[in-house]
Amino acid sequence: MKRRLLILLPAILIFQPVFAKKKVDKDSIVHIMDKVASWQIREWQEHGKKLNKADWTMGACYAGYMALNKIDHNDVFLREIKSKGDSLHWKTGPRKTMADDYCVAQMYSQMFMIYKQPEMIAHFKAQADSIIGLPHTESLEWKDNIANREWAWCDALFMGPPAFAYLHTATGERKYLDIADKLWWKTTDYLFDKDENLYFRDSRFFTQKEANGRKVFWSRGNGWVMGGLVRMLDNMPDDYPDRGKYVELYEKMAEKIAALQSKDGTWHAALLDAKSYPAKEASGTGFYCYALAYGINHGLISYDKYHKVVEKAWKALMGCVQPDGKLGYVQQIGEKPEKVTADDTEVYGVGAFLLAGSEIYRMMEKHS
Repeated sequence: MKRRLLILLPAILIFQPVFAKKKVDKDSIVHIMDKVASWQIREWQEHGKKLNKADWTMGACYAGYMALNKIDHNDVFLREIKSKGDSLHWKTGPRKTMADDYCVAQMYSQMFMIYKQPEMIAHFKAQADSIIGLPHTESLEWKDNIANREWAWCDALFMGPPAFAYLHTATGERKYLDIADKLWWKTTDYLFDKDENLYFRDSRFFTQKEANGRKVFWSRGNGWVMGGLVRMLDNMPDDYPDRGKYVELYEKMAEKIAALQSKDGTWHAALLDAKSYPAKEASGTGFYCYALAYGINHGLISYDKYHKVVEKAWKALMGCVQPDGKLGYVQQIGEKPEKVTADDTEVYGVGAFLLAGSEIYRMMEKHS
């Protein structure tokens, strides 16, 4: 009962000093996840939603709430997210071939697996079938509104492929995983830098340089990729033909990302030029913490080698949570490294935080 009242209580009454101590244990993980999730719902209730409920930002946020539900089973949160789908009549955004506009479908398939209501996936299933039927032969060069038709920017690897992968899991139909696989590697072949083991955001950044002369690799952009990568693996059978390629890609990125962690435990907005962006950044950090903890939990990477990186990241994320539950230091909507402040927040940052917490919780269960 106390947890259900959490959303309605004044923020000052629900602050617990455990967060200031940044103690990592299972109880503190669930508590701070509930705190951040409750703040976001209060924000929606009190100030409305800045963007459409089917927007990609919201889709990423819902992903976090669905992850929280798997470890906390809080009816308040589950009902809140289900109400979003009900109000949207389980339809995606207006641009039916644009990955941003069907990121929300990940939540639809997950809700279907809980409630078994066909209407939750009916619209996206028809939409996915139409996308499968497209030729997908265009270049991914950033021109002619290519993002409306192809996954031509690295963020899309979180928005699009998992939407198909979760539909595969929900329906058992292999064709949805196959199209996600096909288009994942089309994007990767184009945007992945094999020298740095990182993704360019899109083709405009192939020749751009940071102030220090290094290549421009955006933290949240690569966080989107790693988040999408583990969500693909989570919906992929062990005997899937290309699974080994995903595991190899994951291992390369995990090693690179771990090596780039800043002393404060976060990853700053520019992966190869943290000096130009000295503030910590919570959204990229949240996705990396999520993806690395997932890898530990599923045997993709070694606990002994990576757990300190993950724990340091989680403690840093806890330090981004304000006393009322607001998650700060979230770089605003964009496409490249930008400045960030303690007061900046966004719903996708909350989603990344909740995803990270869910995997940290599982890691603590296994290794406490």
